Amino acid sequence: MPYYYGFDMTYVVLVLPCLILSLWASSNVNSTFRRYSNQFSSRHITGAEAAQRVLSANGVRGVRIDRVSGNLTDHFDPKTNVIRLSDDVFGSTSTAAIGVACHEAGHAVQYAQGYAPIKLRAAIIPVTNFGSKLAMPLILLGLLFSYAGNLSYTLVYLGIACFGLSLVFQLVTLPVEFNASRRALAAIEQGGILTAEEQQGAKKTLRAAALTYVAATATALAQLLRLIVLFGGRNRRSRD
Repeated sequence: MPYYYGFDMTYVVLVLPCLILSLWASSNVNSTFRRYSNQFSSRHITGAEAAQRVLSANGVRGVRIDRVSGNLTDHFDPKTNVIRLSDDVFGSTSTAAIGVACHEAGHAVQYAQGYAPIKLRAAIIPVTNFGSKLAMPLILLGLLFSYAGNLSYTLVYLGIACFGLSLVFQLVTLPVEFNASRRALAAIEQGGILTAEEQQGAKKTLRAAALTYVAATATALAQLLRLIVLFGGRNRRSRD
């Protein structure tokens, strides 16, 4: 039964644990980054310099590295071919900063080498964004026109399908992020950017960041299952 004494049990059982996981993952990545922001590279290489070394080692040219304000706002913009590193990463010599910078450089290498999952993710972004915006309006319209019988649930199920596109995006994102981290750590080791002991700081920072994507995927899956349970059950009851 979806509701029990006024509580939405599908939310409590399916979604709430994933939201708690997401909150923990977000807190964990911030605390891990702060911890290893105090462990500095003995070779005094900054995040920006480390990112450039990753690009050069992979023969990638024409990618600019800029500073951007904010906390952990680091990203690679394929449209402008620019790696943007936050204030805490760009000029820092910490192992956390180097790990994050090399991860973003890993994304630039993925694009340069035509890595299939990142090309797929870029291709589906417009569709997933559009679908996620349509999902709830379609579901609400389906409920509003519930007197129309099958047509109403056609709209509801179409809305659920649109919401499912967000899960598809998260599933495609996972291998992209994991691969970028693997590229980053390999470049750090092979390029001698960090010592073996220092590499642990970069590795733990990237592992904590990866867990946020796992949590986001779990949340998207739980929300999709909740919609299926809620509205699938209502449709069966309406036919009985």
